[in-house]
Amino acid sequence: MNSSLKNHYSFLFLSLLLFIILAGCARSEPVDHCLTGHTYGFFGGLWHGFIAPFDLIGMLFNKKITMYAQNNNGGFYALGFLLGSGGWGFFGSRGSRRIYHRKISVKSDRFDEAQIVE
Repeated sequence: MNSSLKNHYSFLFLSLLLFIILAGCARSEPVDHCLTGHTYGFFGGLWHGFIAPFDLIGMLFNKKITMYAQNNNGGFYALGFLLGSGGWGFFGSRGSRRIYHRKISVKSDRFDEAQIVE
């Protein structure tokens, strides 16, 4: 294995280890006051996933706006949020694919079987 590749993996490993250690020092936020009222399910997560880009812009200007509802039912909300935000590529545009054309010389062998249409 190349020594620069070993150094790269060592750096990634140490960075990940440092991140885990520092993340363990983070304090937990009380969310009990958020868990009252309506519990969001799959369709709530789907809607929140659709509007996530707008939530991100709103979060930059207002600290009361959040992107992810704390009062959710778990896995179904997360699945809806993931599908709504396009996390797995569902609902993606197929129109963005490019079509490449090759230029072929008339003198090439590819035109030997071509028919001339008048």
